[in-house]
Amino acid sequence: MGERVRRACGIGRSEPGRKLVSVESERSNHTKLGPIGFRISATESADFDWRRLDDTWALAGTIPVFSAGWMSDHLSNANRERNGPAFESMTTAAALATRVPGKWVGIAVLSNTFRHPAVLAKSATVLDHVTGGRFVLGLGAGWHEGEHDAFGIPLQAPPERFDRFESALRVLTALFSDDARQPPGVTLDDPFFPLRSATNEPPPVRPGGPPIWLGGQKRRGIALAARYGSGWPMPGNRPGDIAYFSLKRGEILRALEAQGRDPEEFTFAAQVSCGSTAASRRSALEIARRFRRAGASHVILGLKASEAPGGLAVVAREVAEPLSEE
Repeated sequence: MGERVRRACGIGRSEPGRKLVSVESERSNHTKLGPIGFRISATESADFDWRRLDDTWALAGTIPVFSAGWMSDHLSNANRERNGPAFESMTTAAALATRVPGKWVGIAVLSNTFRHPAVLAKSATVLDHVTGGRFVLGLGAGWHEGEHDAFGIPLQAPPERFDRFESALRVLTALFSDDARQPPGVTLDDPFFPLRSATNEPPPVRPGGPPIWLGGQKRRGIALAARYGSGWPMPGNRPGDIAYFSLKRGEILRALEAQGRDPEEFTFAAQVSCGSTAASRRSALEIARRFRRAGASHVILGLKASEAPGGLAVVAREVAEPLSEE
């Protein structure tokens, strides 16, 4: 592997006590999303359809307290073994981005098994342009067995799945690097996704490309988040689980320290379900406050699909605005 791609992929050891200098750490200087985001809850998607989704994002574009809009990446309802409604997320993000001008658009998280990383880099670059440099590329190794089986998409056993995941991160980092902005481009001798004098033109708006957030939960995934990531979103199927968030945050902080990276440059995002009653929203506000005390720098407030779009204004008034004033 050439020195150019070694630098682009952040390969090499940091000296003790020194911050790791890499594209990843340079990227993380530019990822301040603001404190509060919104989403249609991944676990409360009954009555989900395009009208509700589009109208919700259009309304969010008029509500200043929300700095980011989020979605997940599934080809069917993730709460079922298979089937159920879901919109493909990269297409959806492109369609909705103009509804929230000036806000961040993020996917937490894309399944690495669904897309070739070079094509994903190109798609993410488009969204980087559409959002003016405010797209968060969340990525995970992939997990939903029934979804993969239904659509004939291979879901490899964990060792190979994570080998491919790490290879994809190297490809993304290389194609978001300065060296990929013009010929001769980048070359990467990867066993799964090799690059041969590849360029990413036109290049991303944001230096270093879109920030990459990684959804790792176990040892290897956390190590990859600390090496390549700018942020970590807690899983959408564990909203409100403060103990889990604190446990994983501690593991990631230790992994960041091992990489010689400044934890202040890394974003920890919590997820909170706001329910559909005044009592549930009061509870959501208290849970969000506890997440803040536990170290969350970004809180994603989940809205039931059946409450959308109008319920988003209520969540903003009763949860997001009080939280933003603290």
